[in-house]
Amino acid sequence: MVSWLPSVPYQQAEHGFWDPVTATLNWCEEDYYATRYVAEIVNTLTNLLFVYLATRGIRNCLKYGHDTIFLIAFVGYALVGLGSFCFHATLTSILCQLYVDSLIPKEDKVLMVNSCTLDPMQLVDELSMIYTTCLMVHATFSYEKSRRFSMFLAFCLVGLAVFITLYYHYLQDPAFHQNAYALLTAAVLLRSMYMMEMYLRPSLRQQSEPSHQKVLTRKADAIQKGHDRRDERILTLMWILVGVGLSVFLGGFAIWSLDTKYCSQLRSWRREIGLPWGVLLEGHGWWHLMTGTGAYFYIVWGIWLRHCLNGRQDEFQLDWPSLFFSFPDIVRADTQGSISQGNGYFGESQKGK
Repeated sequence: MVSWLPSVPYQQAEHGFWDPVTATLNWCEEDYYATRYVAEIVNTLTNLLFVYLATRGIRNCLKYGHDTIFLIAFVGYALVGLGSFCFHATLTSILCQLYVDSLIPKEDKVLMVNSCTLDPMQLVDELSMIYTTCLMVHATFSYEKSRRFSMFLAFCLVGLAVFITLYYHYLQDPAFHQNAYALLTAAVLLRSMYMMEMYLRPSLRQQSEPSHQKVLTRKADAIQKGHDRRDERILTLMWILVGVGLSVFLGGFAIWSLDTKYCSQLRSWRREIGLPWGVLLEGHGWWHLMTGTGAYFYIVWGIWLRHCLNGRQDEFQLDWPSLFFSFPDIVRADTQGSISQGNGYFGESQKGK
C-alpha cells in the first residue's frame, strides 16, 4: 500500500461512551478509534447526506407543489438517515444500556447484554427503509385507481409493514430485511418503468388510445407531433436519470458486499495507510453515500413521472446542471414548453433540436 502519504496512525480503540455494544450487527469499520463518543464515525457522518437531501426534497415539494405522497416519502427518507446516524453512533440500545449499567456486579454486564432485544435505533435504521418504500409502492400502484382500491392497497401495505416489523424483530436475521427491501424496491421500479413507457412513449401510447381519440389527434397533427417530440425528449432524460440513479445504488451494494467479504484485509490496509486516507476504504460509508444518492434520484424521478402522467409536462422540468457534480430537482418551468429549453444540463443539450 501507499506509505508516502502524510498520515496519522490509527489509535487503539478507547472504551466507548455507549459501551457495551448491543446491536445484532457490527460493520467493518472499527469501533471508537477516533473518539469515545461515536462508535463508527464514518458510518455515522455519511448519513448526513440523507438529512441534506431530505431537507432539499422537502423544501422543493413545498415550494413547487409536488404531490403530498412525495413529501411524506422525503420525511421517511430523512428518518432513514437519522435512524442510521443514531445506530452507528451508539451501536447500542439506550434502554438496554441503562438496564445493564444498573447490574451488580459489573462483571455480569457482558452476560446480560445478550438478554437485550434488537437495538431500537437499529430498527429505525432498517425498518424505515421498508416503510418509505411502502409509501412509494402505494404512490406507484394506486395511480388512476379508484378510491376503494387505493384504500385497500394502503390497508394491505400497512399490514405488510407490520408483519415485516414483527417478524424481523422475532427473527433478527438481516437477510430477511434485505430480501424484503429488495423485493419491494424491484416491484416499484418495474411498475414505474412500465408506466413511464406506456404513458409517455408516443408509439406505445397511441396503441392504447381509443379509436375516437386517434381521430381527434389527426385533426391537430402538428400539435400532436410537437407533443410527441417533447415526450421523447422527456423519456430520454428520464432513462438517464434512472440509469445513473440505479447504477449508483447498485454500485453501493457492490462496495458493501466487498467490504463485508474482505473486511480483515481492508482493516489491515487502513491501518497501513493511516488517517485520513483510511476512511476511503470504509465500504459501508460508501454504501450510505451511494444508496442515499440512488434513492434520492428515484424519488425525484417519481415526482417528475407523476407530473407527466397527469399531463403537466409543460409545467415542470428537470433541473440538473451537471451530470456528475450536482443533484437533480424537478422545478416549475419558466414558460410553457420550456422543457425543451430547460435550465438543466440535459435541457441545454436539447436547445435548437
